[in-house]
Amino acid sequence: MIKSDTIIYEKSGTDACLALLNNGELVEFEVFNENGAAEGNVYLGRITKKINLAEDKTGFMVNIGDTTEAFMPAQEKGLLEVSMNEGQCVVVQVQKEAHAEKGAKLVRAIQIAGTYLVYRPFGSYIDVSLKIEDMEKSDTLRQAVMKNVSAQQEGWVVRTAAEHADINDVIDEMSKLRGIYEDIRIKARSANAPALLYAKENPLFDLLHRYHDSLKTVVINDHNLESKINNVFNGEIKYCADPSEAFGLQDMLQKAMEKSVKLPCGGEIHIEETKAMVVIDVDSSNLAARGQMDNLNQEAAKEIARQIILRNLSGKIIIDFAGSTEYRFMRDVMDTLAEELAGDIQGARVIGLSKAGNVEILRRRKRPSLLEQFSAECPTCNGTGRVEP
Repeated sequence: MIKSDTIIYEKSGTDACLALLNNGELVEFEVFNENGAAEGNVYLGRITKKINLAEDKTGFMVNIGDTTEAFMPAQEKGLLEVSMNEGQCVVVQVQKEAHAEKGAKLVRAIQIAGTYLVYRPFGSYIDVSLKIEDMEKSDTLRQAVMKNVSAQQEGWVVRTAAEHADINDVIDEMSKLRGIYEDIRIKARSANAPALLYAKENPLFDLLHRYHDSLKTVVINDHNLESKINNVFNGEIKYCADPSEAFGLQDMLQKAMEKSVKLPCGGEIHIEETKAMVVIDVDSSNLAARGQMDNLNQEAAKEIARQIILRNLSGKIIIDFAGSTEYRFMRDVMDTLAEELAGDIQGARVIGLSKAGNVEILRRRKRPSLLEQFSAECPTCNGTGRVEP
């Protein structure tokens, strides 16, 4: 289970970073630009090109004012297929942020996230987070939201944070989120594309809600945030002019991008990011006994889960554990992986054991990995990293 006792927020101009620590160890790191096309932002975009895709499908390149044009599919679940031409305007939301050479991915089915709810103007049903284990509270929340659904078609998702909230606060948020969407519609009528219609809340506040059970301290270098943080966080708030220097974040980041990670038992894991997938190898380092191998793989499973979150590894993740790859030996290892990844906001799932004996994980891509953010592909070798004799 992912935990954090300290969040560090450091802002410099329009750029900001968020570092999550637990017992002094870096758990997660995020860099964002307040003017960038962040996931959840809503834009009035302009179609620049219509493109043909596989299986007779179509899509559009859309200018939303970002450095790279974004992609929007014509087909979208729950909506009629859109038929548009170059030059037309469309209200869209960023579903996936730009990464590497690819621009952002856009959707038309807008969702507005609050503290307790997610408002889906194009939806038609109510979902309640499965992480709310109190079934009575889950049903109470569902009924309360259902009673306050407007006559128009709309959908709602009750978030985990609502489990300990006052019902009246949840209902009040319904009106607030409707108001945000109405404001988006009003702005879209008079804006000139490309234009930002709605920017999601600072990611710091989402992290405050997500880690409220374990969080003790928030460190910031921006006094303007103190009162806002006080409204939602009861722990310690520290001001630090240079958090990166004070906490040694640069050294932590450098270590987080190394290809090899040593394990306490003497083994290592090697991480290789490719364009198609992430490949992880567990090196036994001459450990041969069955008991040693089991211990190695258990240690590796816990560290791999930590590295997936820290490095923001996503897409297909293939792991070659040490020793025998029979299911009877891998079952406990896969259970450990699943347990350590529980609660991952990007929905990491342990798919199982392939016929080749590799453990497979799928994780949604929402933003670039640390390696993509802080490095560039070598123009000489194009990323192969090999030298001709």
